[in-house]
Amino acid sequence: MNQLKSYAKGQWHTAKEGFKTCNHAINGQAIAQISSAGLDFSGMLDYAKTTGQAALAKMTFHERALMLKELALYLTSRKKEFYQLSAATGATKLDSWIDIDGGIGTLFVYSGKGRREMPDHHILLDGPPEHISKNGTFLAQHICTSLQGVAIHINAFNFPCWGMLEKLAPSLLGGVPAIVKPASDTAYLTELMFQAMIDSGVLPEGSVQLICGSTGNLLDLLTCQDVVAFTGSAATGQYLKSRDNITKNAVRFTMEADSLNCSILTPDATPDTPEFDLYVKEVVREMTVKAGQKCTAIRRAIVPAELTDAVAQAISKELAEVTIGDPTIEGVKMGSLASMAQQQEVRERVAELQQSCELIYGDPNQVAVTGANDEAGAFVSPILLLNKQPLVHHQAHDIEAFGPVSTLMPYDTLAEAGQLANLGQGSLVGSIFGQDDDAVCELVNRTAAFHGRLMLINRDSAGESSGHGSPLPHLVHGGPGRAGGGEEMGGIRGVKHYMQRTAIQGSPTTLTKLTAKYMPKAATIEPPTHPFKLHYEELAVGQAITTASREITLGDIEAFADLSGDHFYAHMDEDAAARNPFFDGRVAHGYFLVSMAAGLFVYPDEGPVLANYGLDDLRFTEPVYPGDVITIQLTCKQKSYRRGKGYGEVRWDLQAINQHDEVVAAYDILTMVASNSEPFAE
Repeated sequence: MNQLKSYAKGQWHTAKEGFKTCNHAINGQAIAQISSAGLDFSGMLDYAKTTGQAALAKMTFHERALMLKELALYLTSRKKEFYQLSAATGATKLDSWIDIDGGIGTLFVYSGKGRREMPDHHILLDGPPEHISKNGTFLAQHICTSLQGVAIHINAFNFPCWGMLEKLAPSLLGGVPAIVKPASDTAYLTELMFQAMIDSGVLPEGSVQLICGSTGNLLDLLTCQDVVAFTGSAATGQYLKSRDNITKNAVRFTMEADSLNCSILTPDATPDTPEFDLYVKEVVREMTVKAGQKCTAIRRAIVPAELTDAVAQAISKELAEVTIGDPTIEGVKMGSLASMAQQQEVRERVAELQQSCELIYGDPNQVAVTGANDEAGAFVSPILLLNKQPLVHHQAHDIEAFGPVSTLMPYDTLAEAGQLANLGQGSLVGSIFGQDDDAVCELVNRTAAFHGRLMLINRDSAGESSGHGSPLPHLVHGGPGRAGGGEEMGGIRGVKHYMQRTAIQGSPTTLTKLTAKYMPKAATIEPPTHPFKLHYEELAVGQAITTASREITLGDIEAFADLSGDHFYAHMDEDAAARNPFFDGRVAHGYFLVSMAAGLFVYPDEGPVLANYGLDDLRFTEPVYPGDVITIQLTCKQKSYRRGKGYGEVRWDLQAINQHDEVVAAYDILTMVASNSEPFAE
């Protein structure tokens, strides 16, 4: 029998005692043994904080992002192995796709967002500079830097691949090494993918380690620089979070717990509407995908009282067409639960729910299966319940059967629907199905505070919907209250969970040096020649030029109006412009100033500047009148190299200044500048 190995201090470790058996979810046969006995947990932490931390600290955000992409490509090349073993967890091909491809896709997403939204640097700026002094010589900037500790990732059994990768992506991008602890029942699949990660040779030494089995005293050794990211039951999470050492050292603890998520059907979504059909299909899908073993599954289906019978009949009809059995057999749409223990747990919870709910569809104690033995495997029938008085009987708001189980709840008013949704006391996700936007908006206002994510579906959005139960790396995954009170992913927000936000105060020049981004009023550097003649490597943040001046004339304004077609009265009618409270007479077009500025600062000949691809934060701060004389100050503000592309992106600070030394326009210009160290790659 396969003995699962841990990966500690750069070596694979096999325990010699304390084994627990992992069973095949379909046929019940023993598939692996798991134990972490003999692991040096203190040594693992030290190894991560020295070797792993040092290796990641040498890399910029962009280098780590490219590392994630390379890892994702390697794992993609070995997907077939993962899919083959995934079936042993009871997963269908669709279930495995969510787990395996979804996890790898998260690496790709964070790789892309890391390069687009983070600097090619070690420090992440959090917001704009704060101007805290009269003359601007004392400035403040919030920055985020990598924690100097270890991320402990404790994952649930239902997504052995995605659960690992959705935590690793932001952690490694943030520069924090991780120790991964998968749930024992499906750890054999996590171990296989982890082995592939090590085989890839992509990850720096010490950046990842694996514990197959118990974490021992690991959590008692953590410090304020460490992070625990937990996914699983609320009870387990609360127990771990309340440990003395976690509390004493204020160890960051992000919990994403199973919650009693709901989906609401609005009154206008009658059986003759697309929204009704979409709702029924979504409830059925969330009951049967992963056999309902999703922390985001729909546990409470909240429907108008007058539509309850129609919804119940439609869901039951759809469930009757779902083939249950061995997921490797063609036509099987739902596999088993992950373990026999989970099967027993679901049956017990359903029995508790039946004390106040009526059984509409399914039998918790028996199920017909295809290609398998229902007694040997961890199979459970889809179960649909009805709580006729959900405001009176609260069991379905408090008890979760973590399997293919959902409860219908009727409501009479939208206020009542919102009240029912919020009785879940905090959810990862809720969804609202309806075409009546007034009703949808009212429900959002009533329920958003109790949810980490809300999906709003109608006939217009359904075609491209990602689904109620599909967390996306771009969006926050977490929720208040019962859902754990934490957050994961959410794009770069997830990276910041592994960083410390610090308010830095000092001179603009010092802050420019620290952040590699030009700050207002910082000292500038005179370039050796026009900056547009310099290659990417030759440019330095803070290099600046002041252009020649140009007087704005009435002829300029009228010529630009004719050329652009913009004959707005403030540019063309002296009397009308004077009546405008912001102007004293005719003013120049703002967009003429932008065009005119380019005429002053652009170097016209062919050179390293490949393209101007946009401008950000454009503001016209003072009116410009005929006779005003404008000068441009152009400063290299920030650089970001596109490795392997032969160019870098350069952000320039531009200020247009009049003869009174007033800034009349300010914005950032974005350019692509050729490298002199590698050829341009199209």
